[in-house]
Amino acid sequence: MSKTRGIHGEKLVAVLRNDRLPESDKVRINEAIEKYDLWIDQLDQVSLEGIGIEGIISEMVDLLNDYKLYLDLNIIFDSENDFLYRQKGQLKIDNTVVEEFLPIIVKKCISGKRGLDNVDISSQVKTYSSIHFNSSINKINIGGGISIRSKDQDFSMSRKLYLRSSYDPQFTEQSSVDISTNLGYVLAETKTNLDKTMFQEASATARDVKMAVSGCKYFLMCDYLDMTPISSSATYIDEILILRKSKRLNSNVRSNFSTYKGRSENRAQYEKYLKEYPYSKEIFERFINYIIAQLDDEDPIEKSVLETGYF
Repeated sequence: MSKTRGIHGEKLVAVLRNDRLPESDKVRINEAIEKYDLWIDQLDQVSLEGIGIEGIISEMVDLLNDYKLYLDLNIIFDSENDFLYRQKGQLKIDNTVVEEFLPIIVKKCISGKRGLDNVDISSQVKTYSSIHFNSSINKINIGGGISIRSKDQDFSMSRKLYLRSSYDPQFTEQSSVDISTNLGYVLAETKTNLDKTMFQEASATARDVKMAVSGCKYFLMCDYLDMTPISSSATYIDEILILRKSKRLNSNVRSNFSTYKGRSENRAQYEKYLKEYPYSKEIFERFINYIIAQLDDEDPIEKSVLETGYF
């Protein structure tokens, strides 16, 4: 029986099956898959007992940093072929690590919290963004021609919603259309390097999802900043989180990495950079605490509002 893996694990397997993967890199990717399976097991074994949420975040982010350093440096950067390094963006074997990690750490940290009835916490789930009716005065489609537009989210906390549409108030089977979608309440898009174009696209996405679901919170996450910072206050993005608290390496430095010879000569510099800017426990804690605050948020009570004078 094949082992069930998450989005990142599936990408590793897909690379292994890629016809363009050099023969000598197959051993390397097999080793990465073994390391990935161990990493997932270690994340699963982290326990809330005795360490609290801060302890969970600390342990899990340490495991994330260990695995990501191994993948970036030992698997991709150290390959004697150029395929893995040059194609890593298209292959998505490095930028899906955080995407798979987020649901795991969030589930672990908010386990047992109230308000999680029927909430799905995962990656790559299509959430509702708009509704459309393909019909006109002389074109009567069943259910008004209802159509739901959805968008893939890198991370989502959502609930399944079921709709029935019909011109008939009795909603007979012959005259009705049943449709389902996911309402996203906490959404995040993850990027490796955040540039201005990505920022603008995320701003447009944030507007769409918030127009669709008024209580939605939208975050933009990146490993490295690759643009001049722009205030997110004028956008629908709740917050931009720079997970490694660092800018992307300059292009003149990265150009040395395009060949195995260049990577070998500059390995110490790249390793120092990766270790100097690990994933920040503080930033993950900020994200988790924001989710917890949303779950703990309750409607104000009149008596307490009148005592404080504000709400």
